[in-house]
Amino acid sequence: MKAIILAAGYATRLYPLTINKPKALLTINEKPIINYIVEQINTIDVVDEIYVVTNHKFIDSFADWQNEIESRAKITVLDDGTTSEQDRKGAIGDIAFVIQKMNINDELLVVAGDNFFTYPLKNYYDFYKQKDKDCVCVKVWNDEKTLRNFGIALLDQNNKVLDIEEKPENPKSNTVVFAMYLYQKDTIPLFEKYLSQGNNPDAPGNFPAWLYKQKEVYAYTFKGECYDIGTPESYQEVQALFQK
Repeated sequence: MKAIILAAGYATRLYPLTINKPKALLTINEKPIINYIVEQINTIDVVDEIYVVTNHKFIDSFADWQNEIESRAKITVLDDGTTSEQDRKGAIGDIAFVIQKMNINDELLVVAGDNFFTYPLKNYYDFYKQKDKDCVCVKVWNDEKTLRNFGIALLDQNNKVLDIEEKPENPKSNTVVFAMYLYQKDTIPLFEKYLSQGNNPDAPGNFPAWLYKQKEVYAYTFKGECYDIGTPESYQEVQALFQK
């Protein structure tokens, strides 16, 4: 299995914190967010390579980080060649870029580089192996006012995905999809198919929202917290919650 950490965004909503520093390298308890992700990926023994995809603006920052991080799985940092918010590839575009560049023909774990989470990633992987299907990661969300800010999944009694919609105006459930995905080997060529049909290359949740119509997708409901650090306020909140 290969892993891709998505870190090619420009995080303009976090300015001025991220004008000269990528979001994934912001720290919680003096440790970069991406380090926590790498630690969790390394608990899944079958992952032998981790690809961190970033942009040309921040490639040097991640090269320096790569020289300092310790990891069981080999880490490769890739520059997607973009330089601004205007020419970025989008998350799905970046996944396809890594697949093509590294000739990936394997199972795939995809994680957004700004996710700070408190549940064992290995439990998610075990669920994926049990189902032997592509999987998304979800949590029941109790704040109805913010549901429309997320991807929303509708599940059957066996946790099979019946519907996924990105940021719906009228959510069909309170099950929120987070940016952590496990894909089977035969799904990898479908990223190119998705993009060739002119679908949205941006938010990573758009791909499983298309994929469940092509093949079965299941949802793992995690216990714990997952924070998408998107604003200075959310970053401060997480820092305060997880101080030593």
